[in-house]
Amino acid sequence: MAIGVILALMGTACLIQLANVQLVNGKSMAQAAAQSRTITVTLKASRGKIMDTNGSILAQSVERYTIIGNPEEAQAFTPTTCTKQTGDNCHQIDGKPVSATGAAAVARLLAPVLGMDATELGAMLSGTGQYAVLKKDVTPAVKRKISKLNLGGIVYAELSNERIYSNGTLMGALLGGVDGEGKGVAGIEQMENKTLTGEDGYQVYQQGNNGVEIPGTMTESKDAVNGSDVTLTIDHDVQWYVKKVLRESCEKYSSPWGIAVVQDTQTGDILALADSDEIEAGSDQAKMTVSRAVSETFEPGSIGKVFTMSGMIQLGLHQASDKFTVPDHITVNGQTYSDATTHGAEHWTLAGILEQSSNVGMIIAGEKMSNEQRYDFIRKFGIGQDNRLGLPGESDGLLYSADQWDLRTQNTVLFGQAYTTNALQLTNAVAVIANKGVKKPQRIIKTISDAEGHSEEQKPKGEATRVIDEQVASQVMNAMESVSDHYSQFIKVDGYRVAAKSGTAEVAGADGRLSSIISDYSAIIPADNPRFVVTVVLKDPQGVFGGLTAGPVTAEIGEFLMQKYEVPASSPRTDAIPVTW
Repeated sequence: MAIGVILALMGTACLIQLANVQLVNGKSMAQAAAQSRTITVTLKASRGKIMDTNGSILAQSVERYTIIGNPEEAQAFTPTTCTKQTGDNCHQIDGKPVSATGAAAVARLLAPVLGMDATELGAMLSGTGQYAVLKKDVTPAVKRKISKLNLGGIVYAELSNERIYSNGTLMGALLGGVDGEGKGVAGIEQMENKTLTGEDGYQVYQQGNNGVEIPGTMTESKDAVNGSDVTLTIDHDVQWYVKKVLRESCEKYSSPWGIAVVQDTQTGDILALADSDEIEAGSDQAKMTVSRAVSETFEPGSIGKVFTMSGMIQLGLHQASDKFTVPDHITVNGQTYSDATTHGAEHWTLAGILEQSSNVGMIIAGEKMSNEQRYDFIRKFGIGQDNRLGLPGESDGLLYSADQWDLRTQNTVLFGQAYTTNALQLTNAVAVIANKGVKKPQRIIKTISDAEGHSEEQKPKGEATRVIDEQVASQVMNAMESVSDHYSQFIKVDGYRVAAKSGTAEVAGADGRLSSIISDYSAIIPADNPRFVVTVVLKDPQGVFGGLTAGPVTAEIGEFLMQKYEVPASSPRTDAIPVTW
C-alpha cells in the first residue's frame, strides 16, 4: 500500500513537471534554443578598383575565402563509409575508406584540397574551442571542392577579399598597399582609402548542426556596399614605357636612380610618374616606402634660370633680345661665381645666356632684380609649395624667404641653387611657359565611380593663375627652343620642335659632403603647339651634365609620346631670337 502511494505521488510530480515544461517554460526554452542557434554573419564589402585613364586595372580585390575548422566537432567526427545506400553523402579518399576518425580523418579529407600537409592540419584541428583558421585567401574553386567533402558543421568558409596588383613593379610604391584588414596604408591606396573602402553588410539567421542556414529563419539583413572605383590620369602604356627607358638609362649611365614625369600641358593631368626603383605593389616594401618620384627633392640647377629670366622680362628689366658681355667668372660682394666652362668675354643676348646656361650671365642680367623679386618669382612658379595632389610622403621642397639669404644665396638662386624642389613641382613650373604664362593645377585622380556605376569627374584642386604675361612666356619659350637646338646633336625628336632646359647641381652624397650630382632636363613638346612637358632626373650619372644624360632620355620619351598620341609634325622655326650679337 505504502509503495503504491509513493509511486502515485512520483507520477503526479512527473506530470506536474511535464506540464510546467510544456505549458509554462516551453516557450522560453524554445526561444533559448533558437537564440543559441542564431548567428550574425558579416557580408564583406569589396574594395574598389584602381584603374588607369583607359580603364586598365591596376589594383583590384578578388573573391577569396578563409577556411575555418571547428576542433570540437572535428575530434568527434566519424566518417561515413560509402555504400549504395549512402550515395554521395559519405567520405572517401580516391575511392578508398578514410581509415581514420576524429581530427585525423578530417585532415586526411581536407589536406589534398587545401594543398596542405595532413599532419599539420590534424594538429590545427586537435586544439580546444570551436574556431580555428586553417587557411586564408582560398579561391572560390577550392571553396566549392570543400563543400563537396560533406564536412558541414566541421569545416566552413568565411568570405574575404585579396588585393591583387596586376602590373608588379610598374607603379609599386606609388600604388602602395593595404594591411591585413584591407585598409590602405601607403601610396594611392592610402590617399584614396576612404573612397575605395566599402561598407560591410550582415545577415542574422539560425544555423543548423551542419553549419548551414535553416531556411526561413533570417530575421535581419543589410546588403554590403562595395567601395568606389578610382580612375587615375596615368596612362598605363606611357608609364610602362617611361619606366622601361628609366631603367635602361640608369644602367647606361651607371646612375643609382632616376625619376620621370609626363604632364599633359592642356589639362594638368599626370600621364606618367615613374622612378627606376623595383618595388612590387602591395608588398611589404611598398607599404613602407614612399615613391621616389613623389618624395625625392633636389636643387633644379640651371632649369631654375627659366624662372629667373621670366621674372626679369615680366618686371620690365630686360627683353630676351637685350645684349650682354659675359665673362666666365664674376665677383660680387666678395663672392666669386663661375660658368661651367672657361671662355672669354662673350657677346650673348639674354636668350643666349639661357642657351649657354651661363651662371655669370644670369648674375649680370639680374643686377637690378631685388632679393624679394627673385624670391617672389621662384615661388609664383610653384617651387617650395604643396601641389595639392595629396600623394602621401610628398615633400614640398625648401625655399627660404629672401630675408634669410646670405650674400652667396641671393645670387645662386638665380641659377637654380640654394633651394630644392621635386619632379612634380618642377614639371608644373616649366608647364607655365607651355601654357602661355598660366600655372594650372595638376591632377592625378580622373574619375570616381560608385558601386552603382555612377561616375564623377574629379576637378583639379586649386585654380589656374597667371604667373607671367603671354608675350613674356613667348620670349622664354623662344629662348628655351634655342637651348634645345644647342643640344640637337645629342637630343632631338625628328619632325618636332622642342623647347627645353637642362640642369646640373651638386647635392649631398652618402658622406654628407657635396659629392653627388643631380642631372635633370625638362622639355616642352612640341614647342610650336605644346602638348606635353617631360622631366627626367638622374642621380650621379656618368656624363654629369643634364643635357648629355637626362636630355637624351627625355627625347626618347618625347618621341614615344608623339607617336602614341599621333601629334601633327611641327612647322619650321622662323622666329628665333638672336642668341649672340
